[in-house]
Amino acid sequence: MKVTDTPIAGLKIIEPDVYGDSRGYFSETYNESRYDAAGIRVRFVQDNQSFSSRGVVRGLHFQKPPYSQAKLVSCIMGEVLDVALDLRSDSPTYGQSFAVVLSGENHKQFFIPKGFAHGFSVLSEKALFAYKCDELYHPEAEGGVLLTDPDLHIDWQIPAQEMILSEKDTKHPLLSELPKDLF
Repeated sequence: MKVTDTPIAGLKIIEPDVYGDSRGYFSETYNESRYDAAGIRVRFVQDNQSFSSRGVVRGLHFQKPPYSQAKLVSCIMGEVLDVALDLRSDSPTYGQSFAVVLSGENHKQFFIPKGFAHGFSVLSEKALFAYKCDELYHPEAEGGVLLTDPDLHIDWQIPAQEMILSEKDTKHPLLSELPKDLF
């Protein structure tokens, strides 16, 4: 597997080995010892999936401490633009985001450590998205940043008039309204 560091410390793009033939392909999507060796030393305790249509934008979500989550995400079918926003108060990249295209064809994974908000936009007609999390979901710890916050300068690759958003995602605060010492 190939692991690539991004310009934001802690965010990693993983490209698992994929073995294909006339029948299709095989890929080992997670192996604790290989991920440990790559510097991803977390114990995943919950797996989630979401299925969405083109134009759906989900995010930017996080869980507040002490229930913050590290995530390993991938798109099993279709294509998404996956975005992580640095909320770590001691980080030189606080308030900066990084995006990567994940798809069923490129098999890439994105590791997002604790201290980030996360979201994605669906670029294909349909997408099946998978998350591995190192902390269980706690509804009382939910948080978010408005994904259309103009100060974030995120190009979701979906025109604003075509975005399909949950009501909850339209009510998140701007980044400037969050306490800077959240993480």
